[in-house]
Amino acid sequence: MKFLLATIMIAQLASAFRAPATTSTRRFIQSQNKRAAAFGVLNGESLTQQKYYHHGSLRQQPFLTTRRHMSDTVEEAAPAPAASTGYPFASIEPKWQAYWKENDTFKTPERRTTNEDGTVTKSKNKKKYVLDMFPYPSGAGLHVGHPEGYTASDVMSRYWRMTSHDVLHPIGWDSFGLPAEQFAIQTGTHPEVETKKNIANFKRQLQMLGFSYDWEKEVATTDVEYVKWTQWIFLQLYKKGLASQSEVSVNWCPALGTVLSNEEVINGLSERGDHPVTRLPLRQWVLKITEYADRLEQGLEGLDWPSGTMTAQEQWIGKSVGTEIDFNVDGLDDKKVTVFTTRADTLFGVTYVTLAPEHPLVSSVTTSDQKEEVDAYVTATSSRSDLDRTSSKEKTGVFTGGYAIHPLTNEKVPIWIGDYVLGSYGTGAVMAVPAHDERDYEFASKFGLEVKWVVEPTKKDGELSTEEAFTKAGVNVNSGEFDGMKTQKAKKAITAKLAEISSGGPKITYKLRDWVFSRQRYWGEPIPIYFPIDFPEGVEDSDVDPKVDGCEHTIRFDKPIPVDEADLPLTLPEMEDFSPGDDPAGCLARAKDWRYFQKDGKWFSRETNTMPQWAGSCWYYFRFLDPKNGESAFSPELDEDWMPVDLYVGGAEHAVLHLLYARFWHQVLYDLGYTKHPEPFQKLVHQGMILGSDGEKMSKSRGNVVNPDDVVEVHGADALRLYEMFMGPLEAVKPWQTSQVSGVVRFQNKLFNVVKEAAKNDASVEMDEETTKILHKTMKKVTEDIENMSFNTAISAMMVLTNHLTSLKDQVPREAAEKLTLMVSPFAPHLGEECWSLLGHDYTLAYHPWVEHDEALCVDNTVKMGVQVNGKTRGEIEIPKDADQEGAMAEAMKVQSVSNQLDGKDVKKIIYVPGRILNIVAK
Repeated sequence: MKFLLATIMIAQLASAFRAPATTSTRRFIQSQNKRAAAFGVLNGESLTQQKYYHHGSLRQQPFLTTRRHMSDTVEEAAPAPAASTGYPFASIEPKWQAYWKENDTFKTPERRTTNEDGTVTKSKNKKKYVLDMFPYPSGAGLHVGHPEGYTASDVMSRYWRMTSHDVLHPIGWDSFGLPAEQFAIQTGTHPEVETKKNIANFKRQLQMLGFSYDWEKEVATTDVEYVKWTQWIFLQLYKKGLASQSEVSVNWCPALGTVLSNEEVINGLSERGDHPVTRLPLRQWVLKITEYADRLEQGLEGLDWPSGTMTAQEQWIGKSVGTEIDFNVDGLDDKKVTVFTTRADTLFGVTYVTLAPEHPLVSSVTTSDQKEEVDAYVTATSSRSDLDRTSSKEKTGVFTGGYAIHPLTNEKVPIWIGDYVLGSYGTGAVMAVPAHDERDYEFASKFGLEVKWVVEPTKKDGELSTEEAFTKAGVNVNSGEFDGMKTQKAKKAITAKLAEISSGGPKITYKLRDWVFSRQRYWGEPIPIYFPIDFPEGVEDSDVDPKVDGCEHTIRFDKPIPVDEADLPLTLPEMEDFSPGDDPAGCLARAKDWRYFQKDGKWFSRETNTMPQWAGSCWYYFRFLDPKNGESAFSPELDEDWMPVDLYVGGAEHAVLHLLYARFWHQVLYDLGYTKHPEPFQKLVHQGMILGSDGEKMSKSRGNVVNPDDVVEVHGADALRLYEMFMGPLEAVKPWQTSQVSGVVRFQNKLFNVVKEAAKNDASVEMDEETTKILHKTMKKVTEDIENMSFNTAISAMMVLTNHLTSLKDQVPREAAEKLTLMVSPFAPHLGEECWSLLGHDYTLAYHPWVEHDEALCVDNTVKMGVQVNGKTRGEIEIPKDADQEGAMAEAMKVQSVSNQLDGKDVKKIIYVPGRILNIVAK
């Protein structure tokens, strides 16, 4: 019981200790002190003062500590040990890193072998494919927040190897990206040069931290062979009809020479540099992810993902079941406005229709009287991003002068344009029902438009208020033949009526939009498409050269031709100027020797757009299976052996787009027969962000970035790993405090010294009953906690055991030291290997069987319980768990404080709940 309480309290207090110490945190710590005292954890020892941070200020606060050994208590923060008793990480860690590299310790095992007779023998072990979201190798290198997820996945990889699993644990680099290109523009250095330098630095840092990656599996999305297969997958999408060109309205920034995302445009200006941004139609490659919308939603079922991420995926897909409705345009017999709604029951409440400013019908429905005002509004709106328009609270719009015809009443309703309606979403038009839609109500209120109430609350929901939109379900009124119908019935009936008169019908839509796949930049995968070129009539191909300025020619973008797969990869041209320029075609359009080429006597032009950075990260988990394969992206045998990914660890910031795009590509490859698995990632875990010591996100501009190189130099890699896993729950957001690393350093030193003592002993030093029980309880808890990725409490349990073994001085049993060494090794692998060697083993512990506990030894035979006299606790007894009332009373009477309270009184009643309470009522 004391063991469990101490372990739980260490974990709870560690979490509270590292959070900004609000009033509630201080109360929590104080309450834990009281609870600890009540359970006898403190045993009357004094509290010491520990430092903690409160909103960035250094304060003092009592923290649960004691000098007793950790079988019963939480350890006091002691002074740092002398150098002679410390763990010499500076020499030990490089030694074991060299050993692992020399011996290919973490080489991925083959899961099938071909015998001499041609038969195949498959591994009997279960497999674990453990994957990190691979990093973008920035020039800044890692900060201490990055290794958190990598350490968590490494703990699991090392643990699973020791539990007889075949483990694939690879790493690579998401190395295309805008930062390297921007650096190239500023310095004239080729992006490839900077990228390779950054990769080398990242690799050094990861190896310094002792991660058990199979470096033979290393890939970079910029590798020529990797680019080849990324382009190959694009061609499969193209052949399947899922990649096509489209005129897409984009945010074009002439000053930056690129298309910006909605998030990068604020009030019509670029987020970087405050340059003007305009909306213009641009030829773009688009991947038809919407054709997989249903599959992407249905595929989530059965995955072990965080509920928030599942919800984010579902919301981004945004499946809506509703009704499509056609409104004819007054005076234009061949024109109609089509809208989609999930509230067909409110159709009789339509008082106007709103078009997006970019809707193709705007010019047709606008009258001459309104043209000037409408044109001005459309121009003003063109500089605003979709995100800017939809997030603005101010409702703006202009009346076009035109009217639509209501499909059921034949009434005329005015047609407006408003920037809150997006041409790229849905049909680009909405039927406005201000009585039953908050947005429409605000718009109508501002412009004095009619409000018609066609749904009223049911009797149980009270009276209808006309001071605000009523958006709940109810009963139809003022709706002709549909009056009196409840909402769901009215929806179905009105939808059926529209279908009957050919003015609409049932429809399923998605918020998800097709994926704009083009970038007008240099540093990305070239899109493997080219186009024929037309010259003026009478001009022969052999007589002209489109590379020459002034050569008149037309590139036939309407006739795309895929590059032959045998000609892949299509590589980037060498260039000296990487700036995009003011041409939306991008900087590759200036590489004329690369862009234009002849084939069979005819001139052609290559596509000058490149792929987005998302492309390489959509399928890298496949290439890790088979990175040296020159014949295919990956072999079907390795797909069968290793897929799907069993554990995928990465930041929650990738909860939507990366996961959605990767799943889309995967499902296409599944449909084409290249993989047997419908989903790529079975279990997903997001590590929480590690903030700076000021409680803010780490960034250069804030000056709060902590470099892991500095921490490793002072404390060692194992200390960094232990601290990041001990800071709190893996998924929690936590502030970094370098000063707190010393706590795990003390634990590390103590464990090292315990093992050194045990190494001096032989088998004659046996474990006593107390040590045996604590050891088996620790083995059980650490195993369960690792399985649940509750790493902070696993480390807490090992601290308890280590402190107990320390109390044994020179009588530390070798068996206990060996078990502790095995348990700590996934967290602190260098320490684990060194301790294993000290204990006389001449082989790595990386594949040694994991510890096993005896459940019978994890159960306490006795229990401590309070003794109350007249409802007040007067003492405590320790009795067998199955003790009866008579035995409990006998023990209680031996407690002086209890017998004093009963002296001279008659016992009237005894309330005894075995294992929980003994209350004696006496007068």
